[in-house]
Amino acid sequence: QVQLVESGGGLVQAGGSLRLSCAASGSIVSINSMGWYRQTPGKQRELVATVSFGTSTNYADSVKGRFTISRDNAKNTVYLQMDSLKPEDTAVYYCYANIRTDYRSTNKNWWGQGTQVTVSS
Repeated sequence: QVQLVESGGGLVQAGGSLRLSCAASGSIVSINSMGWYRQTPGKQRELVATVSFGTSTNYADSVKGRFTISRDNAKNTVYLQMDSLKPEDTAVYYCYANIRTDYRSTNKNWWGQGTQVTVSS
């Protein structure tokens, strides 16, 4: 029904930058919020950043001032620009989108497959 495809992860040195992208496709009537979470082994998935349809944003305290979330509604795509990366940013990053797939249904969260970000010291 719906697919979220992420790209842009990889290995970078501390202080470097990466840009993640996540494109939603499939049976989409509308998308409300979109965003990114991350997870490391043995820990719960944690919020990184979210952006509403109207571009209102929310960030985890740990990434404020370093990460920037944005979206292109025409492309159903959300981006995460990550600057001044730190080793503690190393994680699998998952995008999500709150999507309505049918005019008779309510919105539901859909998730990407995850992309690995590794920051070396």
